[in-house]
Amino acid sequence: MDVGGEDISDLQVDQIVEEDSMDDLIRDRFRLSAISIAEAEAKKNGMEIGGPVVACVADLAFKYAENVAKDVELFAHHAGRKVVNMDDVVLSAHRNDNLAASLRSLCNELKAKEPQSDRKRKKASAKKEDKASSSNAVRITTDL
Repeated sequence: MDVGGEDISDLQVDQIVEEDSMDDLIRDRFRLSAISIAEAEAKKNGMEIGGPVVACVADLAFKYAENVAKDVELFAHHAGRKVVNMDDVVLSAHRNDNLAASLRSLCNELKAKEPQSDRKRKKASAKKEDKASSSNAVRITTDL
């Protein structure tokens, strides 16, 4: 099959269609959740909110989430990692002081709940690696 000047097998076309349908499903679920939240907040505050406004807010929220996802992925890549961690998420909020503070607080709470033995093990192994690298150092001298 020729798509955009490239030959693509039927299997690849099926994979692309499957990925697109998964993206659509995620977008729809996100949109429904955002609409539900907006309607609940409006009801809680004794307000009415128009359907087009809710749809617009849901679309904006999804686009914002996509941008944040791209940012944290780039932060991880820049740090030489393939996996996003909490530091990347906190860094993505650097333009919003309140959000950044909330995320740092959440990160600290999660670290505090982490089992103590795991944290000690990680620190101990780092010290062993430092000692191993220093003991394997070779001194090179040149006599001129």
